[in-house]
Amino acid sequence: MLNFIKPKSKPPVLAPCLDADFPLAHFEGKIEVIDTEKKIKKAVTYLLTQKVIGFDTETKPVFLPGKRNANPVALLQLSTDKCAYLFRLNKIGFPKELTTLLADKNILKIGAAVHEDLRHLKSLHPFKPAGFVDLQHIVHYYDILEKGVKKMAARVLQIHISKNQQLSNWENVELTKSQCLYAATDAWVCREIFMQLQKIKTLTQDELQIINY
Repeated sequence: MLNFIKPKSKPPVLAPCLDADFPLAHFEGKIEVIDTEKKIKKAVTYLLTQKVIGFDTETKPVFLPGKRNANPVALLQLSTDKCAYLFRLNKIGFPKELTTLLADKNILKIGAAVHEDLRHLKSLHPFKPAGFVDLQHIVHYYDILEKGVKKMAARVLQIHISKNQQLSNWENVELTKSQCLYAATDAWVCREIFMQLQKIKTLTQDELQIINY
C-alpha cells in the first residue's frame, strides 16, 4: 500500500482557467543523459529507491503526410523531483535493469497516455509493466477536462511549459541542451502534477487505476 502525506495547511486550488499569465517553467534539477552500461546501473539503482517518478518517452517524428510513425522509441525519461534521467534507447537498447524498474509495482510511474508509450516500449523487448498511473485517467476526479500535459500543468501547477522541442530529432548523435531540458521537463512535470493533485484530494488505490499487467 502506498501512503501519501496529507498537508496540514489549507490545500492548494486549481486554476479556474488556462488564460492566466502563468510563468514559463522547466525542470531545474540535475539532468543526466544515460548512454553507457555503467550509467544505466547507477541511474536505475537510484530510481529503485524512489516511491514516485515521472515517466515519458520520445520518438523521432515522421513528417510525411499520412505516413504512420513506425520509428522505435529513442528516449525514455524518468524523473524524480531532483534528478531526471534520459535513457537513450536508440544507443543502449532496452536493458534488463530498465524493464525490472518498469515492472516494479511498488514504484509509481506517472505519465500521460501511458498505454501508447508502454506499447511502443514492449515492442522493443517484451516485459510486464506495473505501477503506472495515467494522469488522463484520474484528472476527472478533480473536474479537469483537459488531457494534454501542457494544459494540465497550467490548471494544476499554474505554470506554462514549452513544447518547442517536441518534433525535434530524438535520434541525433548528441541531444541539444534544449532537447534535454524539454525531455526532462515533460517527465518531471507529470510527477509534479500528480503530487499536487494528491495534496488537493488523495485518491484511493482503486481510483488511481494503477496499471499492473
